[in-house]
Amino acid sequence: MNAETVLNLFKEITRIPRESGHEEPMTAFLQQFAADHGLACRTDKTGNVVIIKEAAPGKEKVPTLVLQAHQDMVCEKNASFDFDFLKEPIPYVVEDGWMIAKETTLGADDGIGVAACLALLASDLPTGKLECLFTISEETGMDGAFALEPGFFEGKTLINLDSEDEGQLFVGCAGGMDTTATFEFKREALRKGYKTLRVRISGGLGGHSGDDINKERLNALRQLIRFLYTELQYDFQLLTIGGGNKPNAICREAEAFIAVPADDVSEWEADAKAFETLLQAEFKASDPGVWMSCQPEACPIRPIEEGDAANIIMTLLSVPHGVEKMSMDIPGLVETSTNLAAVHIEGDVLKAVTSQRSSVVSELHAMAERVEAAFFLGSFDVEHHGEYPGWKPNLDSRILKVSVDSYRKLFKVDPEVKAIHAGLECGLFLEKFPDLDMISFGPTLRNVHAPGEKLELASLDKFVDHLVDVVVNFE
Repeated sequence: MNAETVLNLFKEITRIPRESGHEEPMTAFLQQFAADHGLACRTDKTGNVVIIKEAAPGKEKVPTLVLQAHQDMVCEKNASFDFDFLKEPIPYVVEDGWMIAKETTLGADDGIGVAACLALLASDLPTGKLECLFTISEETGMDGAFALEPGFFEGKTLINLDSEDEGQLFVGCAGGMDTTATFEFKREALRKGYKTLRVRISGGLGGHSGDDINKERLNALRQLIRFLYTELQYDFQLLTIGGGNKPNAICREAEAFIAVPADDVSEWEADAKAFETLLQAEFKASDPGVWMSCQPEACPIRPIEEGDAANIIMTLLSVPHGVEKMSMDIPGLVETSTNLAAVHIEGDVLKAVTSQRSSVVSELHAMAERVEAAFFLGSFDVEHHGEYPGWKPNLDSRILKVSVDSYRKLFKVDPEVKAIHAGLECGLFLEKFPDLDMISFGPTLRNVHAPGEKLELASLDKFVDHLVDVVVNFE
């Protein structure tokens, strides 16, 4: 087993549709892989799969080791790119030492972890008994981890392969929850002599709402709302507004249709151009490709009633977004944050989705309450859902010591031992299986949860060498 083996398996995985909630083709692929290699396989009613490889001769007394990755991926694409995640293979290129999906997400989160598990299962490495666990819908609520039942796997030591920085060993993660707010509004007639405009903000990098929330990247939805708020003093009607997609992704693209007096169109175009210049100055380091447009375009939708439109804009502007608090115990670790993820209109109802994270349960709830209060002030209905626990670090972990010693032996440097602000399934595993000893590591990924997601190939070499050494020498 080597990095080339893992990469070839991952390339095969990029051809399999596996959007969260639609993992059936991936589940079937895993089941067939087990059958083709003569390995025992179990699938629970949720769609979680475990494939078992018995111990090599002489390794029968080695404790069972669980390796875990999730089957699904975040499916994000650039709005201008015509692509169907449920039918088409992921388009990617390999250049400058990276495997990159330029117009879509790549799915290395966590397809590369799945590929590493499969490579181990297919190898002739002298290991103890391995149980490879593949969960479903991690990206949209950790449904598979929530549904795990006692006895589905037997190992007491677990390696999670869902981390994104080679050379870093993760021993803790944040908990989180999502908040959905809805507002039912009235509509009014389009005013006589008004012309409709399409206002767009795009070109942001977006990214993972946990791992990238401290990078001060542009949230296109938030900036669009900011622009509309500055224009409330002028005469316009709001027809519709929308942007964002997944709760765990920073919004990259947002748009609104507005109606303005025909004589004011050129002024609005000029205001939008000035705001674009402002955004490009503010986000030149984090989002150098950001752009804004404001152009006449027909829209058949009736405008939102003036008072309701103003309430929507002011409420959304007041909803917090970004880092709330940094950890006082672990330098550089975001402790609490919130992400204004998406806004969409269906009929006469606006729905806004936010995602809160924290490594401290009380702060997670306080952050959710702050978001809730902002929406309540605008008379929105609010519901919190999908809460999942964090993973408290155990620096006395045995698998941590084994992994640190292995890394030091292989590469002559110490790895970083860290906690992560993103959510990992490890918190749920520990809640369901309190005796588990866990660690998480992986190769270097960038732009996760956004088009342009990429895998660093040199880091894949080191990740695979490290994983093999840990698994083969685990006792």
